[in-house]
Amino acid sequence: MKFIVTRELGKLVRWLRIIGFDAVFYDKESKGTLIIQALRDDRIIVTRTKERIDDLQKKTIVVTCDNVKEQLQEVIGKLKLKIEEEKMFSRCTLCNELLVAAKKEEVKELIPERVYNQQTAFKKCSACGKVYWQGSHLAKVSAIVNEFQRTDNRKQRTEGK
Repeated sequence: MKFIVTRELGKLVRWLRIIGFDAVFYDKESKGTLIIQALRDDRIIVTRTKERIDDLQKKTIVVTCDNVKEQLQEVIGKLKLKIEEEKMFSRCTLCNELLVAAKKEEVKELIPERVYNQQTAFKKCSACGKVYWQGSHLAKVSAIVNEFQRTDNRKQRTEGK
């Protein structure tokens, strides 16, 4: 599933990428080009602006929450998305490109020395060159995702009664 996220949801686009979804950032004013890009690239529009959806209601999610974690949970819930752990941290949070494995020696000059000394596995964005490694953020994101899934399971059990 691919998304196009409007500019008022800049933090949400990063979170969608973190959990492994192809999410581009749309920062233009024109509603027409937003719709054209969404249709051309087969993307779901994620926005807070209700008037943007008149022409494309079935391919648009209007986010109502203010907090980015609640926004993410709202999108996951509305689309009944399944988060696959192996896809988490597979995209660059800056430019959305898929990450590729990088050898430790290749990234030595691009990362802090303490990280080089402590970590063994690295990923790199082939487009922008940003380097990623498994740090404490992985556990934090996994905890948030698990919380979303527990909440969703409780909702399903409650609705099933």
